[in-house]
Amino acid sequence: MNDQTKQYYDALKAKEYRKERKPLSDPLPEMYEPPYDSDCYVRYYKTVLSEAFPILLPGDDFGFHKSCTDVSRGLRAGNYTLNYARVIGEGFGPVLDRLKARVAKESDPEKLELGNAMIACIEEIPPIVEKYRKAAEDAGHVRLAEALTRIPWEGAKTFYEACLFFQICIYFLRSGMTAHLGLGRFDQYMLPYFESDLKRGVPEEELFETLERFFISLNVDSDSYHGIQAGDNGQSIVLGGFNVSGDYQINRLSELCIEACRELKLIDPKINIRVGKNTPFEVYKKGTLLTKEGLGFPQYCNDDVVIPGLIALGYRPEDAYDYVVAACWEFIIPNVGADIPNRCSMDFPKIVSEVLDEHLTGAETFEDLFAFVDEKIRANADDFLTKGNLAEEAPLPLDAVFLDGCLESLKGVYSGGARYMNFGAHGPGIAIAADALMAVKELIYEKKVLTKELLLDALHADFEGYEDVRKLLLSCPKMGNNEDPVDELAGRLMESFATHLNGRPAISGGIWRAGTGSAQGYISRGKRCPATADGRKAGEPYPSSFSPALGMKTNGLLSTIQSFTKFDLKKVINGGPLTIEVHDTVFRNELGIEKTAMLVKEFIDLGGHQLQINAVNRETLLDAKAHPENYPNLIVRVWGWSGYFVELAPEYQDHIIKRLEFEY
Repeated sequence: MNDQTKQYYDALKAKEYRKERKPLSDPLPEMYEPPYDSDCYVRYYKTVLSEAFPILLPGDDFGFHKSCTDVSRGLRAGNYTLNYARVIGEGFGPVLDRLKARVAKESDPEKLELGNAMIACIEEIPPIVEKYRKAAEDAGHVRLAEALTRIPWEGAKTFYEACLFFQICIYFLRSGMTAHLGLGRFDQYMLPYFESDLKRGVPEEELFETLERFFISLNVDSDSYHGIQAGDNGQSIVLGGFNVSGDYQINRLSELCIEACRELKLIDPKINIRVGKNTPFEVYKKGTLLTKEGLGFPQYCNDDVVIPGLIALGYRPEDAYDYVVAACWEFIIPNVGADIPNRCSMDFPKIVSEVLDEHLTGAETFEDLFAFVDEKIRANADDFLTKGNLAEEAPLPLDAVFLDGCLESLKGVYSGGARYMNFGAHGPGIAIAADALMAVKELIYEKKVLTKELLLDALHADFEGYEDVRKLLLSCPKMGNNEDPVDELAGRLMESFATHLNGRPAISGGIWRAGTGSAQGYISRGKRCPATADGRKAGEPYPSSFSPALGMKTNGLLSTIQSFTKFDLKKVINGGPLTIEVHDTVFRNELGIEKTAMLVKEFIDLGGHQLQINAVNRETLLDAKAHPENYPNLIVRVWGWSGYFVELAPEYQDHIIKRLEFEY
């Protein structure tokens, strides 16, 4: 990085700018509760912007950082990827002109309310931009001041202007109520600006510095914009991927994005790489070099599984080929989609636990027992269709400006403006549920070394006084060791889930879709789940998403990959990655990097849908927990995002420490 980039980078690390933030003097409008309306959104948005003031860091030619400390409590929505490229290319001026012309032709009161709210949101932008332009001019940030004389009212013409415009978009969208903002296929829609600058003679080195400073700007407010934990902010970008013609779309900008992340070692943006059987092996190696840095990304997404899986659910082929990930890992469509992929969760360990309580003594065969599991999954899916469909979604006028179709129809993001508004359900704890069923099948129905009554007594006692029973349960086959009997049970659970949920109608007009993710449910649901028949004690956490049970000893990384790729994962395409922890010493030489890249490719070739790898060191993590002041920049993968280890709540830190740590 050059001197200016380093100055900006050092200012980010020093965090002194955070002291400039101030609380709002006027209280925010009451929490955004039903019944929702656009006027409430606009009042909130205007209140936040009315007291916003410029914060500029040394070396900063982006700006547009958060200046108020009590804004995030209003954040309510998001988890989609908007059409930034359209607005960046057109400029807010022409967008506003089109919007006013559309509103002038409308007579429907509801549409007029939304249209006028969209206009009001855009009209709040120029005064704030002028504040920043003047502040940049006064502080000698010449490049920023000059750019703000044109954009964002006009469309971007250079790579720097496009990146700056993007930062401005993020700033204003987050000044509303949008929490998780996916950044989409950055290397595709920003490529024309990058290539145009190269043709004009701008050196690639200069463009790389611009890219790095843009990435730094994404991190300035990472402590403020978050969901469950600091860092959970949805700033994921997607690189690569195949087009409809089967061509792999990796380019020089894709490579520079990876290089910038390797050099900066920051939590944002979170990198996702779309791959498939025909992806060049060099892409896996570049991704592995990024993993080596201990950032917890890239996350890999398999086009060979995801695209046909989305098409099977009714997505248009051209949209399926353009898919991205939401805040964490859910597969969504950018620009035109407002899917809600985290509406409900199919809690597999709890389901199996309830079935054992209710039906084990009366089930004469294991198949009788599994039939009750299948019925319980169906009942939960039916419940999703009623309870899951009742939640009302907020109108988001500024977001509607960026979502294709909303301006033309004057319908909101969640009220008919989007092409897709499908609902997704997570599937936490699949491995625990499969392991529990395997233990029951083997010990009670096959070997008959354990009675039903004794097992239930042990579970109800949380194994207190039943240590021998727990030892038996722990000794049974576990998912992650490439053992067909237990892996097949996991497949049957997912098949049941997909059969009873996929394609069923949602009140939004879309459909439901099943997945293998957990989000934060691996902690929260684990706390509420009693002891399970795999030997897990009550309250212990689940594995993160689609992964082996915590503390389970495996036969190695290849066996784990084989276990988790036997099922047709196109059927659970809401998403949810296999998450594995690899000891950081694996990457000490070229051989380790080569082996890891080959294992990632093997996972993809075998039909895995998503994979994320954490390069960790248990001793380092333990020391960081004990002495956080020594590790302010230690980054880990949490569930579908990366964050600073010392900023996480203790239960999340402990979970990462307990996860499997593979070595070669």
